[in-house]
Amino acid sequence: MEDDREWMYEGRIVNGMFYNEWGDKVDEFVAFALRHPECVNGGTAIRCPCTLVKCQNKKFLNVETVKVHLYRNGFVPDYYVWIYHGEKQVHQGCLSSVRVSVSETDQMVSDNMNHTTYHRMVCDATGPEFNPNEEPNAEARNFYDMIRAGDKPVYEGNSKHTQLSAAVRMLEIKCRHRCSQAWFDDMSNFIQELLPQDNLMPLDFYSTKKLVRGLGLPVQVIHCCVNNCMIYWGDDSDFNSCKKCGHARYKQKVRGSGNRLYIRKLKVSYKKMHYFPITPRLQRLYASTATANEMRWHSEHHMEDGKMCHPSDAPAWKHFDGCFPDFSSEVRNVRLSLFADGFQPFSQSGQQYSLWPVVVTPYNLPPDLCMKEEFMFLTVLVLGPTNPKGKIDVFLHPLIAELKSLWGVGVQTYDISKRQNFQMRAALMWTINDFPAYSMMFGWSIAGILACPHCMEDSDAFRLIKSRKQSWFDNHRKFLPMNHPYRRNTKDFIKNRKVTKQFPGVRYGDEILQDLNNRGLRKVIDVDAEVVNAAISKTCGWNKRSIFWDLPYWREHLLRHNLDVMHIEKNVFDNIFNTVFNILGKTKDTYKSRDELNKYCRRPQFAQNLVTSKYLDVPFVLNKSQKTDVLEWVKKLRFPDGYASNLGRCVDANKLKMFGMKSHDCHVFMQRLLPIALREFLPNRIWEPITEISLFFKQLTSSSLTDEELRNLDEQIPVILCNLEKIFPPSFFDSMEHLPVHLAYEARIAGPVHYRWMYPPERYLRKIKHKIMNKAQVEGSISIGYIMDEAAKFASFYFKEGDPTLPLKEKRNKVYLDDIVDDDMFEIFKPPGKAIGAEGKWYLADNEYTAAHLYVLMNCPEVQPFIDVFVTEKRKQFPNLNDEAVNAVTEQEFPSWFEKYVCS
Repeated sequence: MEDDREWMYEGRIVNGMFYNEWGDKVDEFVAFALRHPECVNGGTAIRCPCTLVKCQNKKFLNVETVKVHLYRNGFVPDYYVWIYHGEKQVHQGCLSSVRVSVSETDQMVSDNMNHTTYHRMVCDATGPEFNPNEEPNAEARNFYDMIRAGDKPVYEGNSKHTQLSAAVRMLEIKCRHRCSQAWFDDMSNFIQELLPQDNLMPLDFYSTKKLVRGLGLPVQVIHCCVNNCMIYWGDDSDFNSCKKCGHARYKQKVRGSGNRLYIRKLKVSYKKMHYFPITPRLQRLYASTATANEMRWHSEHHMEDGKMCHPSDAPAWKHFDGCFPDFSSEVRNVRLSLFADGFQPFSQSGQQYSLWPVVVTPYNLPPDLCMKEEFMFLTVLVLGPTNPKGKIDVFLHPLIAELKSLWGVGVQTYDISKRQNFQMRAALMWTINDFPAYSMMFGWSIAGILACPHCMEDSDAFRLIKSRKQSWFDNHRKFLPMNHPYRRNTKDFIKNRKVTKQFPGVRYGDEILQDLNNRGLRKVIDVDAEVVNAAISKTCGWNKRSIFWDLPYWREHLLRHNLDVMHIEKNVFDNIFNTVFNILGKTKDTYKSRDELNKYCRRPQFAQNLVTSKYLDVPFVLNKSQKTDVLEWVKKLRFPDGYASNLGRCVDANKLKMFGMKSHDCHVFMQRLLPIALREFLPNRIWEPITEISLFFKQLTSSSLTDEELRNLDEQIPVILCNLEKIFPPSFFDSMEHLPVHLAYEARIAGPVHYRWMYPPERYLRKIKHKIMNKAQVEGSISIGYIMDEAAKFASFYFKEGDPTLPLKEKRNKVYLDDIVDDDMFEIFKPPGKAIGAEGKWYLADNEYTAAHLYVLMNCPEVQPFIDVFVTEKRKQFPNLNDEAVNAVTEQEFPSWFEKYVCS
């Protein structure tokens, strides 16, 4: 390729005249560019690749002007691959020339300065394109300021810190501990008192921010319509009023009345949004040695024993690779996920305000880094105070445009681990949202009987007569095999009803897109969208055409939007717990529910007594003493440090209920405690289905999954839900009780759940909320704090080589095994942690002592050879024993056998 295009730099002028054949080649270049619409602006304008500073593939000009510029100035150096004019493949011939220029630049920088860790940090932040020989502009001056600060010790004789390293350390500490600017200024003043007078330590937060400003990344402030109709961006950037509602863009210049008139000197927009371009943030992942190698992990690791431990192991990822081999051939191309959720930035007693951050995170990273806060990038900050609801697409417009550019053309990026440039592209794999936000992203209404986005029009939900709510009761038999006896059951489900239909399966992207096109749905950013979509939504579940369909590859995904397991699990737990505990206002076993029960089912034992007008107790509700026993047990529970919160604080012994439980509390209770808590109080026919749904969520949320396990879960969950339908009334089954039937399918397609649920995003939103220092300017406060946090985190990569998550706070009960002197101590007694608080004594009862003794023996690696000897003897003595019987005999007889065997 490089040899084929030497004409670009060798044949322009021959004997003082333009060479005709060179002009023909330029015409071929222009024609090539025009054949790629994604690189053409306005139909006739392309990027000018001449050597002028204002051009150099940055400025769009019409093709005739481009030709004139090329005749006069020639092509920009080393432009052998026409990446800005539609050529996507980076050829090896081109990369060799890039490597030479980068190496020369590195050598030049190394020759001119002492190349410390913080010098390298500055060079990584500015990128390989920075040319120190050019006339210094504002960006160059920032570079030189940081380089000089990296050369100067913070005071004479200090060999540990330079002015730059001290500044970034202080900034990182401020961001990590969420300290205020006033704290930073006070601490800086105190440090000044400790250091010699001629020290170079920054005086305050302003001077620190000024020194490290070159490490920051860009943010765009975009004006918005006050009614969220449009944003003044792109082709609409010059509008002075909304093209939909006609509202003015700027506030009035003259304010006040009478003699008190105030004239604004600047134009002030009614609303502004903040957009953080994703491209430079992805490029920075390849600019640092701490992360560049890790970005290739997804292609270098291999599945073990068929277990999916990462989204790259899942069929959805592999299907995408098969559809777009040109994208997957470059392993450094980035796979992204997107999540959005709203939160209240003020306390519950403050004003009503809904702020919606939109965050993007890469999936290229290994499991220990993927979905971590350090690699979550805030991209859009949808301003309040109102919920954007279906109009969120208006604010996603810049992000979608950038994602289209990253897919079609990409961006030249320097990979410091391989010391070469490459054309980085990116693709959005799916979105992660709770159920209301799912509707906002997908465009499918989650209200009414068509709320399920997988079943769509095939839903069998109905509206209850008395409760006046939608019910998904008896909506799961269609997922069972055709010969399953539950399909013919006319007693335990809707009476006199047999189910012969079968779930047709989840719709693929082409089917959904064709449905949207046939119905004529509009994107929210279209002028007539509100009127057209409102009329169409009355006849179907669609309420808009999602802006994500603008992505060229979106239809090829097997999964585009994820059901959030976190919120589904919490809602299922809440319904079961509140109903079993019969909590007023939250139980599903109400008078209306009992009144309508026998209109749908044959359960006369739960009907109203016509004599007393009372309803009989149902077997799935605990009595007062049973509730007290369970709550007392919960109150005394203790968990390992960091495993769960203190559930005892959630117990209300007076009202016999639990309150204030967070999502993770429900997660732990659902999977670990619920079967144990109810075991002694509920009949087996009721306890077993509740235990089965608990185990379903426990297996589903495992860190590694196999296809066989997920297929089994996919077959089991309809049966589990049908068993619950045989127990609870129809009012129990809202959409949240129906959605688990689709979760195993999504896990089988997209991989482990913990990469696709809302726990990491929710924790990240908490971090964003803590950046609000000025409640009068919420969005601006978050924006400034986020930019500072980005710079501090990037700098922290260089505090210790190779570890991008340092510095980390150690656990408070951490124990190092090197501190344990006794080498003969059994492995089970080597503590993973140390006790917190005062010591206490506990005297074991006989049964407790026996259980503790058995646990130690069965879990001690040093005892395992003796267990093997015992099992071998028992199998010889009783050849017909199965594994379950062998385990039972081992638990009963092994402790006494082991004592005799060792002593003999």
